[in-house]
Amino acid sequence: MLTSRLCLTEHPSTMINPKKSAFNFLFPLFYSCFFSLAAQAQSGNSVNPDIKRFDMLQLDTEPVIDGVMDEAVWQQATLITDLYQVSPVEFAEPTQPTEIRIFYTEDALYVAARMWDSEADQITAQILEQYGNVGNDDIFNIMLDPYRDSRSGYRFVTNPNGVLWDAIYKSPTDMEANWQGIWQGNSTIDEEGWTTEIRIPFQTLSFNPQNSDWGINFQRNIRRNNETIAWYSRDRQFNPGVAGIATGMQGMEQGIGLDVVPGLTLRRERVYGTGPGTGVEENFEPTLDIFYKLTSSLNASLTLNTDFSAAEVDDRQVNLTRFSLFFPEKRDFFLRDSDIFEFGQIGSYGFNNRDGTGNATFNGAKQQNGRPFFSRTIGLSGQGEPVDIKAGGKLSGRIGRFNVGSLLIAQDANAATGVDSREVFVGRAVMNVLSESQVGVMLTDGDPQSNLDSTLLGADFRYRNSQLQNDKTIEANAWVQKTDTTGKQGDDLAYSLALSAPNNTGWRGNAVYTRIEENFDPAVGFVSQTGVQNLAVNGGYTQYLRSGSYLRSIYYAFDAYRSELLASGQLSSEELGPRIAIFNQQNDRLFTQLVRQREVLINDFTIFRASDGSRSVVIPQGEYEFNQWRGILGSGGQRALSATFNWGVGEYYNGDYQQ
Repeated sequence: MLTSRLCLTEHPSTMINPKKSAFNFLFPLFYSCFFSLAAQAQSGNSVNPDIKRFDMLQLDTEPVIDGVMDEAVWQQATLITDLYQVSPVEFAEPTQPTEIRIFYTEDALYVAARMWDSEADQITAQILEQYGNVGNDDIFNIMLDPYRDSRSGYRFVTNPNGVLWDAIYKSPTDMEANWQGIWQGNSTIDEEGWTTEIRIPFQTLSFNPQNSDWGINFQRNIRRNNETIAWYSRDRQFNPGVAGIATGMQGMEQGIGLDVVPGLTLRRERVYGTGPGTGVEENFEPTLDIFYKLTSSLNASLTLNTDFSAAEVDDRQVNLTRFSLFFPEKRDFFLRDSDIFEFGQIGSYGFNNRDGTGNATFNGAKQQNGRPFFSRTIGLSGQGEPVDIKAGGKLSGRIGRFNVGSLLIAQDANAATGVDSREVFVGRAVMNVLSESQVGVMLTDGDPQSNLDSTLLGADFRYRNSQLQNDKTIEANAWVQKTDTTGKQGDDLAYSLALSAPNNTGWRGNAVYTRIEENFDPAVGFVSQTGVQNLAVNGGYTQYLRSGSYLRSIYYAFDAYRSELLASGQLSSEELGPRIAIFNQQNDRLFTQLVRQREVLINDFTIFRASDGSRSVVIPQGEYEFNQWRGILGSGGQRALSATFNWGVGEYYNGDYQQ
């Protein structure tokens, strides 16, 4: 359990002398790193000739998905046994053998795996809830890249209990885990290990029927010794950019491709009292969602009188910052093909609690600032209350080299906020260029949370090269956006440039510069702060220790984040400090970080106000400098009893901070 305590025992505020902007020094360093790495990408670019491949067989018999591989059809399927370790020692012989059998019928892909285990009684299988977090169990992974574009794909995961978990890739290294596809799987444990059988209907997937080669990969985790095994890997990665090839994928059918989901909503509300508006009000409303595959790679969705009451509730967050929180989308209508509407890799550089990488000072809403399309603005008021959607339509998918998406929503009026009925349009087009890169545009029109007219136009470019010498990867992202909002003239641009080396071994890091002008107002997007320029820099080195040692890996890193006001050049916020992440062979972990933080308050900051207004805590305007020590100590989740302890101690503005 995590508890936080903020002790605002007042200390004299620390005044900071104005200094010359740090951007004058960091810009040349940033660009010199960019061009030197770009030059390395050109000189070191090579095509890996050792990519694995196999021929996929089409069969007529459909096995029963019960987790027992006793049907004769599995003996006819393609057999794959040449897996190797990814961790702890990449390319080493696995401690336990694995057999994978795979084939397809005209309407589904079938995969079965026998995970041999000489200590079957030690198999880790703790999770029983469907779509639960199985990351700490023994698991079997399938990664599919049906377009074989190294940019998009699907992840299907199961554990020895037959629990299913899935995700779509928003980019080669970023997944949307709230997506849930339709597929079947079952597993059984016996004295020789465990087996799993999986059926993935082609109706769940988007693909190009003219493309007979699919990207594919398999992965197995043996959790008790923290061992990862894969069919194909590079730099210990498992994503669409690191995949083998399944050839011969032809003759698939998706049926009619029509899903009709009717619904009924009954609401009964009683208002007690004797005045007007009291009594009982009942409301009965039908709803309808229709999903139709126009082609194998193009999807159409229609929603009428939409009811989102069944959507999963948001995770609880505690906000001690001056800016708004960011809550991810969890409504199924918006999650379908949500990867197509992603823009500029926004939100992809923050701290990853699982492996300790990413920028620990560039997290939460900070890294989401400037997002042009954030679907949670639709169907919700500015106060977070539901607003009825009368109708909505979405067309999304892939046509040749192009990824396309369009969304049109008719939102009902909201008497509580005075917002009239509104129509919102979002359009997105992306073209795949080079071997792993993309260039795209985005257009939004309408404001679902006010009566103002608002339009946004944006363009983005992503360069990715994962074929460098020594299996290293480099990425560069650039984007620019402009808004046109009633009553706001000029200063309505936002743009960003990012450079990343997302390598799992050796040196890694990223640098992200973002400028958000004062009147930039993406009505269907997300901004946490305007009138600022930000620079976030992270660099680190991952050291894997020799086999047999108690420790497995150590990650040394330094994080820095600086935000300045555009109008005055004055510092708004700054964080910097070193960090270390240590893992042992049992996946016990320690993250610890020292942070030097500076904050400049132009106005008083009300950090707490009671709901009834009876009391509040206000931090006076001024300049503050303080230090914090943060950390995470956790035991491996495969243990029968595991725990995670988070702490933070130090100062916070003119008070003390304890977590």
